[in-house]
Formats: sequence, C-alpha cells, structure tokens
Amino acid sequence: MVPAQLVERYLDSWNETSAEDRDAAIAAVWSEEAWYVDPLASVAGREQISAMIGAVQEQAPGHVFRLLDGIDAHHNVLRFRWELVPASGGEPVAVGFDVAETDDDGRISCVVGFLDKAPAA
Repeated sequence: MVPAQLVERYLDSWNETSAEDRDAAIAAVWSEEAWYVDPLASVAGREQISAMIGAVQEQAPGHVFRLLDGIDAHHNVLRFRWELVPASGGEPVAVGFDVAETDDDGRISCVVGFLDKAPAA
C-alpha cells in the first residue's frame, strides 16, 4: 500500500464511529501488536487502540480527522500532519503530527503522535 492510501485508511479508522466497523478498519491497517503513544495516551494492541479512538470520539462528537499538508515517507516510516475539525466545517479543536512505522506486511506497527494544539479539557 502506498503511503497516501495507508494514511487515508489510518484516518478513516479514527473517523469510524461504529465500534464493529472501526475494529475491522483497525485490523486492516494496524498490526496485531501495534502500539500508539502521544502526550495524552499510551496504548498497545488493536483492542486498546480502538477503545482510545472511541474515547476521543466521545470527547469530540461530530468531529473528524483530516490530513493537513502532504505525507513524507521513506523506508518503512512516514510522517504527516492532521487536524480534528467539526464535520460540518470550522476551526480545528486539535492539530497534530504523527510518525508511523510499518511492519513487513505494510501495516502500522507503531505511531508516535505530537500535539501542536490540543482540545481544552
């Protein structure tokens, strides 16, 4: 899978509100033992990743993740910026930068996220 497709599917998994569909999207994109870490979360495994995404959706209902700028990739590493915005449009409540590593099968094995703008608590 080319980096743009992988990032699109990654963001789609963050935007999937159905837990069952989100689990399927995560299984297609993330390796079984993947992990994710950012300043607010640290989780491992698809089940915890799905639960974390569900929690983010509960904190920001009606919002979606969108890609900002382009994707930079080399070898099995890619980086990209994203924003969390109201689905109907408007100002982002969060902006971040993720660095992802893929495994030999092309699935995401880990993501290290940075928050440039975080939602107010």
